[in-house]
Amino acid sequence: MNLRMTGISKSFGANLVLDDVSFFLGSGEIVALLGENGAGKSTLMNILGGVLPADSGSIEIDGSAVSFSSPRESLDAGIAFIHQELNLINDLAIYENLFIGREIRSKWGILDKKTMIGRTEEIFSQMGISLDPEAMVRTLDASYKQIVEISRAMLMDARIVIMDEPTTSLTETEIDRVFSFMRSLKAAGVGIIFISHKLNEVMEICDSYTVLRDGHMVSSGSIGSVTADMLAKMMVGHDVIEEKRASHACGDIVLSASGLSDGRNFSDISFSVRSGEVVGFTGLLGDGRSELFLSVFGAGTQHTGTIEIDGKPVSINNPWEAIEHGIGYVPRNRKENGIVKDLDIIENGSLVTMKSRKKGIALDIRRIEEDFRKEQADLSIKMGAETDPITSLSGGNQQKVVLAKWLSAGPEILILDNPTQGVDVGAKEEIYAIISRLADEGVSVIVLSSEAHEIVRTSSRCYVMYHGRILTELEGDDLNEHEIMRWATGAAI
Repeated sequence: MNLRMTGISKSFGANLVLDDVSFFLGSGEIVALLGENGAGKSTLMNILGGVLPADSGSIEIDGSAVSFSSPRESLDAGIAFIHQELNLINDLAIYENLFIGREIRSKWGILDKKTMIGRTEEIFSQMGISLDPEAMVRTLDASYKQIVEISRAMLMDARIVIMDEPTTSLTETEIDRVFSFMRSLKAAGVGIIFISHKLNEVMEICDSYTVLRDGHMVSSGSIGSVTADMLAKMMVGHDVIEEKRASHACGDIVLSASGLSDGRNFSDISFSVRSGEVVGFTGLLGDGRSELFLSVFGAGTQHTGTIEIDGKPVSINNPWEAIEHGIGYVPRNRKENGIVKDLDIIENGSLVTMKSRKKGIALDIRRIEEDFRKEQADLSIKMGAETDPITSLSGGNQQKVVLAKWLSAGPEILILDNPTQGVDVGAKEEIYAIISRLADEGVSVIVLSSEAHEIVRTSSRCYVMYHGRILTELEGDDLNEHEIMRWATGAAI
């Protein structure tokens, strides 16, 4: 199935989001659709997916003009859209999520649970996935929720599949499995539109690319004709900084741990962090680092061992006690744990300090606004009105609001779990600059990330974890992607 979109334009009021954009996808081709958050990628795909109407332009499938007024019409035409926002219902079983809206019934009109479970097992077997179809979705972590989304699209027998950041929460093994399945789909003539900010993945899996910037198509061509650096420059319009963080003098140890264990996720963990230092914790997904620091922050499992702040033992039993000790925590899953979708921008950006911003029994609205506007300026948050929904912002700007929420409390220690997940190249660089500035101001920053490049880019020292334990500490010339991956995969043991 060949797809051609020509001269697509779309405005929201006075805001021109797409301006005369064209896009082509051939049968059995994997095309990367690239651009910063806000470049127009999602809007273009929402038009193809029948979510939004175009103001002008045309769509052709196999040479015939088509238009979609609903997602159902797009799906009926053979187009499946795996959205970045997971569209799963936590209180339903996996198989029920896969067949929602397309339930199989017996000739008597009764739901055919056995057949639906059997079909679910078939698709899981094809993808090499070990999941119980009757397990509740709420019991799955983010990576398996993404796999369920992909499996649902596979069940639709689509000829065009749109994948919007499908690997964001997946482990390396799961990514390899998905890529293998994508290659099988490609061999079967299925066209795939792959939206990702991970340019190394784009170079590995895609045949061609289209880059959008500020609603315009700036380039398209064969992946073999470009490098990842060239694509990054096209996306942001300038060269992307790649140097390591420069080492500088740090102060005294402000946070240390000795022999931390929770009996399940991490064991015998000892580390230290100095004031003004950026320390990385890395490994493969599932290595225990998130669970470790949730526990340190008082939001995870109970642990044994000792935590000291400024040389004094402390007991932190909940996040409010962590905040009182000067610790802030930006969680790894922004959508589920970082923002409150039903609140507006300033409310999200003030959640941590709101409790202390009062005049008598009433909130000190003026001070809350002043605090947030300072952080908005410092973090260069691009937004409309403060009272707009938080969901109106791009992923990168949502992440900055989450940062603003914690920075307004003036933390001495800031834990950032996967700080650039789901944000574009330009926003990553801005967040890296914020991390560097905070360290220069004396804040101790702990960066948790599976991306070796990100650890090298941000940290002056890092601990590599493997199966819940720290295997090594790297710094100086030893702090490089090769060494990180040797230890993270267990190859150096």
